[in-house]
Amino acid sequence: MPDFNFETQAGAHQDQIICGVDEAGRGPLAGPVVAAAVILDPENIPEGLNDSKALSHSARERLLNVLTQNAKIGIGIAEPAEIDRINILWASMEAMRRAIENLSITVDYALIDGNRLPPNLLCDAHAIVKGDAKCLSIAAASIVAKVTRDRLMAEADERFPGYGWAGHKGYPTKAHRAAVDSLGRSPAHRWSFGKP
Repeated sequence: MPDFNFETQAGAHQDQIICGVDEAGRGPLAGPVVAAAVILDPENIPEGLNDSKALSHSARERLLNVLTQNAKIGIGIAEPAEIDRINILWASMEAMRRAIENLSITVDYALIDGNRLPPNLLCDAHAIVKGDAKCLSIAAASIVAKVTRDRLMAEADERFPGYGWAGHKGYPTKAHRAAVDSLGRSPAHRWSFGKP
């Protein structure tokens, strides 16, 4: 289970403002990549907070509702056209940078899931491999990013019916590939990912 040790080491209990950052949607063939930055209240950490991949849909939704009330949240998005222009890695980095900048307050330190840091951050930062399973702030960000992206894909499913995005969220499932064969690619597809 993730804990608050990384935040404590970064000074969370000494008036340093620490955020966790994670993204969702690097692997799909369609839709945006969504990043979240979350500043937890050390005195009010939601019970059951964990890596989004280890939680059920209902648990993620419940925790997002709690986080919306008890934490500060910033969201950053890179749309398919940007992903095609600069590639998925740099689009993910840009989404994470935007998430930090979209927080309502300036942070002193960012704990970022993965093995590299986005360029041009306005704060100090530390990359943590598998951070969503180790660090509570990153786990919170993983939940916010995942649920936000899932909701965006459900909306896209209404705009471009027939692809089944509300179910598979744009990932390269057999059903998604069959829909592309039948309908062609939509404006929400990532053309740089090649033929689905």
